[in-house]
Amino acid sequence: MSDPRYQVDVSVVTRYLAEQSQPEQNRFAFAYTITVHNNGVLPAKLLSRHWVITDGDGHVEEVRGAGVVGQQPLIDAGKSHTYSSGTVMTSKVGTMQGTYEMVATDGKHFDAIIAPFRLAVPGALH
Repeated sequence: MSDPRYQVDVSVVTRYLAEQSQPEQNRFAFAYTITVHNNGVLPAKLLSRHWVITDGDGHVEEVRGAGVVGQQPLIDAGKSHTYSSGTVMTSKVGTMQGTYEMVATDGKHFDAIIAPFRLAVPGALH
């Protein structure tokens, strides 16, 4: 059981970007909007991200980096931070999942889990 003082929940909304995709070249663009909600009792800063991106053919790409979209937001207790980003895949369907490395204002480091979510071209799943 995780410590409720350090509770960060992540929700995701995805969207297929037909105008940026080139299906004939196996290029499928997706946008995702992420909301990081600090349900803990202390403000927490998002330090880094670790993504595991798996395409429909089973190829896995890992992405690590500081912050999100160039920011390392400090999220007050009870507040949220929302941002949008995107990815390009070589298949019509794939998944993303990962973690955000967080640090609370008391100095404790912890991970916020990003549960797997699906990226899919509309109509690709039956």
